[in-house]
Amino acid sequence: MNKGSRKQNQAKAESPSSPGRGRLPGMEEMMRDIHRLLENKEFETVEEANRYLATLGGTGLQKALEEIDDEPHDPKWRAQELAFDAMEAKSGKEARELAQRALAIDPDCVDALVIMTDLQARNEHEAVAGLQKAVEAGERSLGEGFFRDNRGHFWGIIETRPYMRARAQLAEILRAMGRGVQAMGHYEALLELNPNDNQGNRYPLLGCYLAHGRLDKADELLRDFKGDIMATFAWGRVLERFLAGDRPGAQKALKYARKGNSFAELLFSGYMQMSEDPPETYGLGSREEAEICYMHLAPAWAEHRDALFWLLDQLHSEAVSVQKKPGRKSRKPE
Repeated sequence: MNKGSRKQNQAKAESPSSPGRGRLPGMEEMMRDIHRLLENKEFETVEEANRYLATLGGTGLQKALEEIDDEPHDPKWRAQELAFDAMEAKSGKEARELAQRALAIDPDCVDALVIMTDLQARNEHEAVAGLQKAVEAGERSLGEGFFRDNRGHFWGIIETRPYMRARAQLAEILRAMGRGVQAMGHYEALLELNPNDNQGNRYPLLGCYLAHGRLDKADELLRDFKGDIMATFAWGRVLERFLAGDRPGAQKALKYARKGNSFAELLFSGYMQMSEDPPETYGLGSREEAEICYMHLAPAWAEHRDALFWLLDQLHSEAVSVQKKPGRKSRKPE
């Protein structure tokens, strides 16, 4: 895995809680339009371009964007616009029609292929097949040379976003199906393309490593993103230290993880149940963050029953300790 420079203390991943759903393209459309606007100017440096955008302000920028030709000649661009429209469609029928129009213009339009998969797949196996087709289309459309030349900063290039989303969605479905080794390969490839990990692929990847006993890889990932304050990494470190046979280290990690988010422990131990719908937003230390942590790490804790029994013992011990303190109540339910 390319280590590169990693974003630390990232409080929120950009990927949606439910892959393939609810992706509003407004920001990407704006970025594409700004890119078109700058293409029509002759700037010698990035700083000069940024100064130009700063002079426009909100209203001026909107007016400048409106003056750009509505229909670029590039068919891939027009197909992507239709795919964006399909993402915002109010019905499945409308989304299907727009996606089909996009694919008629560009058969390798990744977002359109993903939309059609979301609409047509009757089971997980068909979803995997459709997403694999979308990922292959993205690789074909971008080209081998593009991957070679831009590896390491993919997310900063707007044209890569559909491919990155599709591959992350594919990895997530494979992980949910219990095909963790295959999911690992996709997550690792995404981190090589984008070491800053704007999508948050490191979190499910950590779960895969721990579930399959890849402790060296888990430790490397945790160290690569040292400073990450999310509950998934804190509770992942607890399990990693336990599986490595380092009980003092596991105890220390447990104390830190509890301080950051104590709800996660209640979920892993079965004393608290998941909400019916996955959280869309969350704050540090919240139940919602704990539920996202649970989704990433629950299969790993379940795979290692001895670790889970140890965690239950730790929870019981803490509850007894709290009960002995005057004026305090145990976190453990009766």
